[in-house]
Amino acid sequence: MVGMEGTGCGALLRELQQIWAEVGESEGEKSKVLSEIERECLEVYRRKVDDANRTRVQLHQSVATKEAEVALLMATLGEHKLYLKKDKGYLSLKEQLATVVPVLDDLKCKKEERIKQYYDIRSQIEKIRSELSERSDKGDHVNSPADDEHDLSTRKLNSYQAQLSALQKDKSDRLHKVLKYVNEVHSLCGVLGIDFAKTVNGIHPSLHQNGVEQSRNISNGTLEGLASTISNLKAERKSRIDKMRETMESLCHLWKLMDSSEEEKRQFSKVISILISPEEGITSAGVLSQETIEKMEAEVERLTELKTNRLKEIVTKRRAELEDICKNAHIQPDLSTAPEQTNALIDSGTIDPSELLANIESQILKAKEESLSRKDIMDRINKWIAACDEEAWLEEYNQDSKRYSSGRGAHVNLRRAEKARILVTKIPGYDGQPDKPYLRLGKCKK
Repeated sequence: MVGMEGTGCGALLRELQQIWAEVGESEGEKSKVLSEIERECLEVYRRKVDDANRTRVQLHQSVATKEAEVALLMATLGEHKLYLKKDKGYLSLKEQLATVVPVLDDLKCKKEERIKQYYDIRSQIEKIRSELSERSDKGDHVNSPADDEHDLSTRKLNSYQAQLSALQKDKSDRLHKVLKYVNEVHSLCGVLGIDFAKTVNGIHPSLHQNGVEQSRNISNGTLEGLASTISNLKAERKSRIDKMRETMESLCHLWKLMDSSEEEKRQFSKVISILISPEEGITSAGVLSQETIEKMEAEVERLTELKTNRLKEIVTKRRAELEDICKNAHIQPDLSTAPEQTNALIDSGTIDPSELLANIESQILKAKEESLSRKDIMDRINKWIAACDEEAWLEEYNQDSKRYSSGRGAHVNLRRAEKARILVTKIPGYDGQPDKPYLRLGKCKK
């Protein structure tokens, strides 16, 4: 009560005592009232103290909770920076709370940002892993970073980033290899006339996607499938080249055998020029297609059907050439290749027409060699025959009584007669009797 005297309560108490004095209140009653007043004051103080104590406890709990959250977040984020530098002994609870709240808010923001970074990196990792796997999903089913919520440190983030970098490099290497394989498959399919889309779809559908956003499967299975397909296509290319070269050899043989025109050969000129190239140098689209092979085989079949009749014509033509050579060289041709015999042999199938033609070609070669060896004597015989002809004409001229007439062309006949006499004198055995040339004429005609 002493503390109240200088306050508003003391003034009220004095006023109350003054009233009691005027009223004449007894001391007992006064003491009773004062005791009630003191008790009521104590109750008010107690309520205030209790309220203040509850507030203090709540502040303690709040500060402790937030500091625990800060500690947990710092551990989760791997933060080693000391945020609460001030000594708690010099700070009130409200000051401590005011200090820890912004720190906690900052750490929460960092955690959200770190979670987003983790999610982005793991999404990329899962996407690349899906491309490297036998599956073809896009990595949309990425697990939530909740598995990592107890460790969102930069150390672990760096570990994920290193893992992502390694996967990206592996993806880049594989993608480069896949694109190289796909281009090679495309080139081989073009040369062989095979459906490229159907071929690569059989390996993996993503290999024929043209969209920029479309991801290609680059798994080991895809690489092995592409390598196997390339090996099969190269084997097919070699098989077709061998088959086409064999067919072209037959075709060239028939062309030569049947003396085919350049027009007939022109349609296969491109194939001929390509088949002499190495396998790797054959890149023209469709040049080794099944259609081209069938076209060549059809031409071989067509020429084979025409070969018999055509060979008869060629054999007859070459036989006539042989007979002309033999006639000019005064040689008897081989009767085994006479037309009446060769036609019968070809029709009966007893002999291959190409062998027969080769036999005639050999006879022509021998006849030409024989004719060349007789050239000197044949030139002399021809001159001798020409002189004999002049001798016969001179005989007729000498017997003509009008040979010196001034008729038309007399001077020409006279000039020829003079040349004939000179030529006849060069005939071996001429006796200088121009009036008896028939003696030598008879010898010439032998």
